[in-house]
Order: sequence, then C-alpha cells, then structure tokens
Amino acid sequence: MVVILDPQNSGISGNMVLGALIDLGVDAEEVAEVMENYASHFGDIRIKIDKTKKSGISATYADIECEDKNSIGYAELIETLNKVKYKISPEVLEFAKKVFKTVAEAESTVHGTSLDKIHFHEVGAADAVADIIGSAYCFYKLGLDSKKVYGMPVALGGGRINSMHGKLSVPAPATLEILKNIPSFGGPVNYELTTPTGAALYVNMVDEICDFYPLVTNSRIGYGAGKRDLEIPNVLRVVKGESIVPTDKVSILETNLDTVTGEVIGHTFDKLMDAGALDISVIPVLMKKNRPGHLLRVITKPKDSSTVSEAIIRETGTLGVRVLPYVHRNIVKREIVPLKLDIGGLEHDIQIKIGMIGEEVINYSPEYEDAKKIAGETGVPLKDVMKRANNAFKKLLDNY
Repeated sequence: MVVILDPQNSGISGNMVLGALIDLGVDAEEVAEVMENYASHFGDIRIKIDKTKKSGISATYADIECEDKNSIGYAELIETLNKVKYKISPEVLEFAKKVFKTVAEAESTVHGTSLDKIHFHEVGAADAVADIIGSAYCFYKLGLDSKKVYGMPVALGGGRINSMHGKLSVPAPATLEILKNIPSFGGPVNYELTTPTGAALYVNMVDEICDFYPLVTNSRIGYGAGKRDLEIPNVLRVVKGESIVPTDKVSILETNLDTVTGEVIGHTFDKLMDAGALDISVIPVLMKKNRPGHLLRVITKPKDSSTVSEAIIRETGTLGVRVLPYVHRNIVKREIVPLKLDIGGLEHDIQIKIGMIGEEVINYSPEYEDAKKIAGETGVPLKDVMKRANNAFKKLLDNY
C-alpha cells in the first residue's frame, strides 16, 4: 500500500491533515481523547469533529479552539510532552516531537536565534499540540508510518497575514523555511493556505515528491476541511492505494569493525537476528591507515532499529552505528509452498519459497535448511537436491 498526500488544491494545515486522516477511518472520539489529554497541559481546549461540505465535497472538519495558559518555549514544550502520563506509543510521541522540532528550527532560523529561545506563540502551544499529536496518532493508527508516502506540490496561497511581528506576506517565513526544496506555488487565492504546522507535518510524513499522481489503484480517499469557505474546494486530499509492486520501509544500520574477531562477528550475527534483524551482511573493507576490517550492514524494520543498534554496540564494542532510518524497498508477495520430493523412491518434505507479482510466480527457490537435511539423509549433494527441487516445482507450475 502507498499513500498520496495532496495539498495542490488548498494547501495544508494541521487541522486539515487531522481531518483527512480521520476521514480515512480513524475513530474521531478516540483521537479527540488523545488530543485533549496532551493539549490540556498547555491551555484550555475544545474539540469538535464533524462532517462538512466544502464546495460540494464531503470532508471531515476538526474544529479546535484553544486558549493558552501562557507562552511556552520549545524546550519546555518537549519536556512537558515527555511527562504526560496518557498512554500513546513511543513511536507516535517521537514522531510528534520531530514535527515540533521542524517548526522550532524554522522559527529559529527566521528569527536568527537558538532553539532554546523559541516560543510557540503564533498559533498557540495548545493548538499546535492538538493538531500535531492528533495527526501523529492517526498516522500511526492507520499504519501509514510503514507505507511509502508520496507528496504532491504544495499550494501556498497569497496576500498578507497578521502576525506578532506585524503584517507578513504569504507564505509566512517559517512556512517557506520548512518547505525548502519542496515544489510549491502561490495562490490560487489570496489567503494563507499552508501553515507552518501543516508544512512540518508534510515534510515529516512524505517520502517522495511527485509532480503527477504515481501509478496506483486507489482504495480509499480522505478529505480534511479547512476553516474558510473559499471559491475553491478548501480541502486536503489523502489517498490510500495499492502500487503494482508493493513497497515497505526498512532501516539500514552500519558500522565499521577493525578490532573484532571472526568468532565475535559470527556470534553477533545470531544475536542480531534474535533482536529483530531482517538481513545481515559482513563485507571486507580497507579502513583508515590501510587496516583490513569489516563493514557490518543490517536491515531491520524501523521500529526495531533502536533495539538492533544497541545489540550491535553491546556485541561488537563499536562506538557508533550509522542509521538510515527510512529506506524504501520494492517487495514482492512471498509465499511458502510445501512439496514432496522423490529421491530414491522415498518422499521427502521440502518447502519452496516463491515470489509473486499479482498472481504471477516470478521466482522460486528451495528452503536451504530443508535441502540440507535431505542431503544429509540421502547422501545426495546439496546442489543436486536443490536442482531436483527446482525442477519438481517447475513441473508443478507447468501442470497448474
């Protein structure tokens, strides 16, 4: 499954992201409870989530009214979030904190100051917390964190807005800073269509930018409504679909080793598989000062990357692990097919791993451990057992 985040029509704001994700199938009351438990630490909050229509398009509108208790700095905001007792997954909270950091870094750049001097006063801390925590919760609740997310170009709007620093032209400086290197355009109306919060959610959710919709089969579409009634449909569209070749997200962990014995590397291999590694490579390399060493490269699910990183450090003694946190890979559908293999008049059980695109089998191979066991029992060389298994499965396919 892939996701398309489409702010081409009316831009993107925090409550539009929230509304669109709820529209995709998250329970509104459940999300509102999460938002209230976090945002209430920063001010009074009222949340009303309803269906509405914008230029005839049915959408979900998250109406959030907040009144901050007082101005709050970025560091204090993060500290407060960490202390909230309400149960959400660590992944949701970490994602939300990344979004806050994106906003804070943009503000600090624009104002020429440091992160510890940035205050959330333009949109209000309670409002930002409600939008960001709610959107992060929905993003993970829908399982979109493990899917490839495409982003379409961003409509910014136009005109001027009132701010703490006087009248500013649209897009706001922080919005423009966040959207560096992101395709965007002015208009199509003279209102602010994309906010810093919406821009920060966009850059943290999106994996790849597209000028046109990618080749997918749409399965569900969610619309999140903006507050204003405009001459254009004021909605953010989020599309869930299936790609021809499925994709998923993995993390790649790497470290260089030059003081570790072969025995330790072999032992580490088993420990990392137990910790959640999907695949492990040990590659001979030439390191600094012309010393021979090894590059340890591990593929793992993003949720397991911290656990596997710790296992690498503990087992090898390395001082650091490089992390490529979200790498996409195209994958095929995988199945295991049991097969009876006749050798010397006796049947042996062997499993065949197959890869499929749609219903078409594009590759297959015998399970190594099964083939090894048969080779040991029969005295037939392993390579011949695997060849016979491949031939038997091919015959099975041809007769299907």
